[in-house]
Amino acid sequence: MFGVDSSELFIVAVLALIFIGPKELPATLRTVGRWVGQVRGHARHFTSGIENMMREAELEEMEKKWREENDRIMREHPVALPYPGADLSTPAHAQVQPAEWGTSLATGDWSPASAASSNDEPRLPLPDPDTSKRPLP
Repeated sequence: MFGVDSSELFIVAVLALIFIGPKELPATLRTVGRWVGQVRGHARHFTSGIENMMREAELEEMEKKWREENDRIMREHPVALPYPGADLSTPAHAQVQPAEWGTSLATGDWSPASAASSNDEPRLPLPDPDTSKRPLP
């Protein structure tokens, strides 16, 4: 880790035993261990803070690129009206009628009844659901 060889570690251990003494050595090692743990905790907190700042910077960069790309796409493909003369005061989803509804060109009536009378496109008959095979829960 710090380039400490085993012989150097042995010399430090012997010197600590001589100068601190065998009686206070466990308490001293406990205190040193706490200090090392606190230093590691501070270092871990510092590195996680730096990593969070880097992630936030990357997210901001990605969001900026996304906004620029979105603006470019919106400029290239402007929103078109659903049909000529569409009323823009109502939302687009309110202007769209269900696919099975038809219109009578003479009356402008949007209703299922006018769809049934419209022969513009053929409609396939749908079979009635067979509920006799399996009862509903």
